[in-house]
Amino acid sequence: MPQESLRIDDQPGTQPGQRILRLEGTLVMTTMFEFQATVRADKSQALIIDFSNVSYVDSAGIGALVGAYVTRQNGGRSLGLVGVSERVHNALQVTRVEQFFRFFDSVSAAEEATAA
Repeated sequence: MPQESLRIDDQPGTQPGQRILRLEGTLVMTTMFEFQATVRADKSQALIIDFSNVSYVDSAGIGALVGAYVTRQNGGRSLGLVGVSERVHNALQVTRVEQFFRFFDSVSAAEEATAA
């Protein structure tokens, strides 16, 4: 199996209070800690996570996503997922957590939906 890695590109959104995390790689047990730290440090009103280049998510990665959702909900802040592949979406369905997330086809659609 190739070395698992996750690259996180953190950038502001087009609207005030928005943040975009563009992920590339796999969100798994060995890569989720940086993801969790980045999400926890983010204080934006609307966090948009671009999954367009995420090939795989394991149960630990799903747990990290659910944790991000809970933290943001408790703080009255939103979380949107963009470009989720069928494979990742199926993993969210099987684990019965997909209903927690808002899915968008593009970053611009997510930005428009989460504009303050």
